[in-house]
Amino acid sequence: MKISGTHYRSVWLADDGYTVEILDQTKLPFEVQIIQLRTLQDAATAIKEMWVRGAPLIGAVAAYGMALAMHQENSDENLRQAYAILVKTRPTAINLKWALDRTYQVLENSEHSQREATAYRIANEIADEDVELCRKIGEHGLQMIQCIAATKPSDETVNILTHCNAGWLATVDWGTALAPIYMAHDAGIKVHVWVDETRPRNQGGLTAFELGSHGVSHTLIADNAGGHLMQHGKVDLCLVGTDRTTARGDVCNKIGTYLKALAAKANQVPFYVALPSPTLDFTVWDGVKEIPIEQRSGKEQSHTYGITPEGIRSWVNTVPPGTSCGNYAFDVTPAELITGLITERGICDASAEGLQTLFPDLCGQP
Repeated sequence: MKISGTHYRSVWLADDGYTVEILDQTKLPFEVQIIQLRTLQDAATAIKEMWVRGAPLIGAVAAYGMALAMHQENSDENLRQAYAILVKTRPTAINLKWALDRTYQVLENSEHSQREATAYRIANEIADEDVELCRKIGEHGLQMIQCIAATKPSDETVNILTHCNAGWLATVDWGTALAPIYMAHDAGIKVHVWVDETRPRNQGGLTAFELGSHGVSHTLIADNAGGHLMQHGKVDLCLVGTDRTTARGDVCNKIGTYLKALAAKANQVPFYVALPSPTLDFTVWDGVKEIPIEQRSGKEQSHTYGITPEGIRSWVNTVPPGTSCGNYAFDVTPAELITGLITERGICDASAEGLQTLFPDLCGQP
């Protein structure tokens, strides 16, 4: 996608062929800063400190982290150590482990002299594949938005509510939940997006940054405003992403997603989740009981990052000193609250049967 007319992916290789470059998302939307990752530890820090975030992007950067490790040293010990370091950086998003497992299994059986080149090849493949998966998600989701638009007078707008950022900044390009919105906008459909601020890290600001750069009409709202808007008929569709989806269709996403799904159910608003297949975890059935929920630093909740009228970026404390903060980064939305799952292979029910229909090769069905 584009920033000020220039096309970017969220991760790419520098001209030297081995340095990995990313956009520092902790600086957005106030500053576009490119960071170079040259070592395994650089990649691990980028993931852990959320310089990059979003399940698909985390997976791609983890794969590049393995390549950086092999560039440093291609020994068996370093391969195992690289995997161990990277897999612990973020526990909830399954794409991280998926990308690392895919890379490790190939490198483990490769000649040492070929490991660096092989690792970069796999990382490039994962990045390119993610772009194509998201493009297909966009096409399938576009059809759904077109159907909603067809029920309205031509001068009326399709209002979509999002939560967190599931755009190109959370993937390699296009995004998951935002891809259908971009395509609908480009197709001439009048769309407007209600953008949840998504406390405590305010990833809604990233969504607003993306939508504004693409020219999509949007309004940033407080997290607690979504139910009110649904009650008053101002939301036609809820569309979110996911960090892990279970075999029965439970969805783990940014904290607050569950509450939006409850409000959507109560107000008969369709609630869809957009996901690429690497986000599926068929080893997990009950998301509430089985998915590990990351708990992050309380400072993310007690402090807000912003910019002063003088243009100075800083953290501002918003709670009484010494207050204990519980910062749960994700929650799980049970399948029964989800209208459908939008994948690269089409749209299905959020159920074991729905997923088996689209992904028999991944869930072990004949």
